[in-house]
Amino acid sequence: MAMAASEIEALIKAALPDARVTVEDLAGDGDHYAATVVSEQFRGLSRVKQHQIVYAALRGRMGGELHALALQTAAP
Repeated sequence: MAMAASEIEALIKAALPDARVTVEDLAGDGDHYAATVVSEQFRGLSRVKQHQIVYAALRGRMGGELHALALQTAAP
């Protein structure tokens, strides 16, 4: 079962309300996405920790409903 880009964005924004989120469907199949997430909450955190925060926001959907997510994160 595929996820819509809008659902991915909504889950991330629910966890990081200040975030600027861009989600792109890379293959047009609803399974392979690229996301850019910019949030003040990332300031001072390692890239690994930033990505862990985003993956936690997806509530276990990574590897199931969401097959692949190329992720870029940054503080503003």
